[in-house]
Amino acid sequence: MIDDYNNRMNTSFSVPEPSPDLLQQATLARRSARDLSQTTNDQRRFALNSMAEALLLRSREIVEANLEDIRRAKKVGLGQSLVARLKLDEAKLKDAIEGVRQVALLPDPLGLCQLGCELDDDLLLQRITVPLGVLGVIFEARPDAVIQIASLAIRSGNCAILKGGSEATKTNEIIMSTLQEGLSSSVVNAQSVSLLRTRQESMALLRLDGLVDLIIPRGSNELVRFIQDNTRIPVLGHADGICHLYIDSEVDLDQALKIAIDSKTDYPAACNAIETLLINKDVAESFLVKAIPAFNSLGVKLLGDDESRSLGIHNSATEKDWGSEYLDLTLAVKIVEDLDQAVDHITRYGSRHTDAIATTNQEKADIFLRSVDSAGVFHNCSTRFADGFRYGFGAEVGISTQTLPPRGPVGLEGLVTYRYQLRGNGHIASDYSSGIRQFTHRNCPHD
Repeated sequence: MIDDYNNRMNTSFSVPEPSPDLLQQATLARRSARDLSQTTNDQRRFALNSMAEALLLRSREIVEANLEDIRRAKKVGLGQSLVARLKLDEAKLKDAIEGVRQVALLPDPLGLCQLGCELDDDLLLQRITVPLGVLGVIFEARPDAVIQIASLAIRSGNCAILKGGSEATKTNEIIMSTLQEGLSSSVVNAQSVSLLRTRQESMALLRLDGLVDLIIPRGSNELVRFIQDNTRIPVLGHADGICHLYIDSEVDLDQALKIAIDSKTDYPAACNAIETLLINKDVAESFLVKAIPAFNSLGVKLLGDDESRSLGIHNSATEKDWGSEYLDLTLAVKIVEDLDQAVDHITRYGSRHTDAIATTNQEKADIFLRSVDSAGVFHNCSTRFADGFRYGFGAEVGISTQTLPPRGPVGLEGLVTYRYQLRGNGHIASDYSSGIRQFTHRNCPHD
C-alpha cells in the first residue's frame, strides 16, 4: 500500500471527493459517536471483553487469513521489514487479545473533572474530559493495529474508521468482522468501528472535516507528510523513527552491549529500534571489540564512519545513513568526542522519537535526559520499551513525535479532550460588567 501512495505522491495526484457510500459511513460513525459518548464505564468495559472473546473464538481463522496475506506479500516481493510487520501468528494474536482485556481494566478516561472553580455563589465552572468523536486511522502492514486502535477507541468513547494496507486485506477484514460481532453482543453499535477497503476511500477520508475529528497515519514518512499537507483535519502521528543509543565514556560495557543488541535486534522492523549507535571515543575500541562479533553473529550489517572503520567495521556510512530509518538489521555507527557531540548529532539527525544513553555517570544521564528533545529519552535501558503496552497503556494508537501533547505512545489519555461546563442559577454577565456582582474565583475540589 505504501508504495502505491508514494507513487501517487510523486505525481499530481489530488485528494478525491468522498463518495456517497463513504459519506454515509462517516455520518453513521458520527451518530454512533454521540451514542457511544453516553455509555457508562461498565458498558464500554463489557464491549471490550466481548471483542476479546470474539477474537479468541476465531483465532485460528485469523491466523490462517494472515498466512495467506503473507504468502501473497512474499510472492509480489514486499520488503522484508513490511512482511515482518504483517505477521500475526498465534502468539502475537494472543498478546493482542490480552491487550484488549488490559485496556478494559484501565481507569475510565471520560467524565473526569480536571479543574473546578466557583466563579461566584452558585456559579460553578468545571473542565470535564470527553471523547474526541470520530477517528480516521490509515496504517500499513500491521493487522494487530486494527485490534489495538479499535479497543482504545471504544474504551475512550470514540468511533473509528480504519484503512489498512492492501497487503493485509484478508487479515484486516476478518479481524474487523470479528470485532463487530463482539460489539453486537453489547450496547455499543457494531458500526462504531469500520473498515475502508480502497485507497481512494482512504484519501477521500481526508476531506471529511466536520465528520472526522482526528487523522492518525501509521506508515512511511511520505505517507504522513502527504496526509498532513492534504487535510484540514488535525493529524496525530510520527514520520520517521530514527532512534539513537549513545555509549558514554563511563559505562558498563557488557550492560551497554546488551542494551544495544536488544535495541536493534529485538524487533528491527519497529519504529523504536535504534538506527544509529554513537560511541564515545574513549571506549570505542574496547566496546567494538565485543560489539562487532556480537552484531555479526546476529546478522546485523554495521555501517561505520572513518574512525569506527579503523576499529574493525567493514562497511562505510554516508551522510545519508545518519538520517535513515532502516527498519531492518542495518545499524550506522559513529564515534563522537563527548556527550555534547552526541546530543548535537541526535538534534541534527534524530526524529524526536526515542533516544537513549548508556552511562554509569548519573550527572551525564541527567544532562542527556534534559537536553535531548525526543518523546522518549532513556537511561541504561533499551529503546524498545517505547511502546504503549509496555508503558501500561494496554495498547496504543500510535506514537507521536510532535512537541505539543499528546506525545510518545498515545493511549487513552491522548484520545480525549475536554469541555468547560458552567452551572449557574440565573446569573447574567451584565451584573458583573456593571459592578452589581463581583467574581470570587474560589478553587474547589475537582476529583
